[in-house]
Amino acid sequence: MIKNIIFDFGGVIITLDQPQAVRRFKELGLKDAEKHLDPYTQKGIFGDLELGKITADEFQEELSKLIGRQVSFEECRHAWVGYCGELPQRNLEALLRLRKEGYRVIMLSNTNPFMMSWAESSDFDGKGNGVSHYFDATYKSYQVKMMKPDTNFFHHVLMNERIFAENTLFVDDGPRNVAVASQMGIHTFCPQNGADWTSDIYKYL
Repeated sequence: MIKNIIFDFGGVIITLDQPQAVRRFKELGLKDAEKHLDPYTQKGIFGDLELGKITADEFQEELSKLIGRQVSFEECRHAWVGYCGELPQRNLEALLRLRKEGYRVIMLSNTNPFMMSWAESSDFDGKGNGVSHYFDATYKSYQVKMMKPDTNFFHHVLMNERIFAENTLFVDDGPRNVAVASQMGIHTFCPQNGADWTSDIYKYL
């Protein structure tokens, strides 16, 4: 019996728009931006940021060196938030509905301080609420210093929440992430980036 639902953020709650993020980083002056930016798992200083190995300030400095000029926090944030294509209101409504129905709703995301400075702000949903308003708990890679598909990240959530894999559904648009969760005994649902999962999820509950 499913009691807990763990949601990915990018590709499930928001629609991912990697080309837009690449364009924005190129506009900053990062000519080979597509080499650094991946739809699921980042590499280099981008990966170090999402893994919590470097701070936002350190990322800003390293990016400035790559580009050859000083870039601001706001410029970095604008470029990172390029990953957000759309935020369908139906997804937010579904999260609140699932919580009302008694499910524990958790966010598990490979993300970074720039993206979350927007997502946790009152600008997020257009109604003055940050993303945490829609979840019972949120787990962010840069804070726990682990990234999907590392099994330790999933173990961390299960242990911290005191929940069991067999009672938990994991919703993620990344096939590799879903495969690892499934091997751990967690139930999984892998909608495509931007797909409307709000009705289909009930097939898994």
